Parts: sequence; structure tokens; C-alpha cells
Amino acid sequence: MTRTDEQRFLDRFTMIMSESGYPRMAARVFTAILLSEHGRRTAGELAEELDAGPSAISGAVKYLIQVDMLVRERAPDRRRDHYRVHESAWYGAIRSAREVFRRFEEGAREGVAVFGADTPVGARLEETRSFFAHLSDEVPELLRKWREMPPPASAP
Repeated sequence: MTRTDEQRFLDRFTMIMSESGYPRMAARVFTAILLSEHGRRTAGELAEELDAGPSAISGAVKYLIQVDMLVRERAPDRRRDHYRVHESAWYGAIRSAREVFRRFEEGAREGVAVFGADTPVGARLEETRSFFAHLSDEVPELLRKWREMPPPASAP
């Protein structure tokens, strides 16, 4: 794989995350760490690799730590923090999506009350409410199944 292939993939995965609602710089930082050889990067390494300023990196790292996608670590004999992907980053992302589903469900429920269930608008809102209620109900079971799965085999 060439550096160009790696850069294209970094850009593509960043775009997937960004289009899924993650802030663009946070998506770039997360992807750069995910793709790093040892699974960790310092802020300086991220700034250099992504050609970004320290404040952009700092803001992205702060966001990713808050949403449990990254972990900050410091080796006892080192002066710099390293950031790595949280071991349950995707689990947490899906778990937090459940809150979004709940908000859509509640909002649609309010809309049905405003427009009436017997109107075309109310019917669409009821379908929306029902859809997000179903997703919200299914997420805990999906997460339970994921937790029960054996970990994937590590790459050599």
C-alpha cells in the first residue's frame, strides 16, 4: 500500500464519519489515530500528519474524549500525552445514538399531537415516531449481543 492509498483511505473514512455527524476535524483525528501503526499519536504527531494547528487538534481531541472515542494516556517516564482509540469507542457511539433516537421519537410524538394522527402530516410523524421507537428498543439487544461476542482475532 502506498502513502497515496493510505491518504485516500484516511480521507474516505474521515468523510464517512463526517457525513455521519462527527465534526470534520474530530473525524480526521480519530481516523489518523485508528490508522496509526501503534494505535496512538501525540498531539504534535497529529498536527504534523494532518497539517493542522494545535488549537484544532486540541478541540478535536477534547471532543473525542468527551464522547468516549479516545483515551488520553501518559507513560510514567514521558512528558507528552498520547491518544488512542477507546476500546469500546463504537459501542459508546451506538449507545449515545439511542439518545438521538429517543429525541426524534419524542419530537415526532409531539408533532402527532399538534397535527393529529388522522392527518397526512400526523401519519408521517407517527411513522417517524414508530421507526425511532423501534430503533431505540433494538439497540440494547444489539449491544448485548456485541458484548457477548468473542473478540476478533488480532492481526499478526
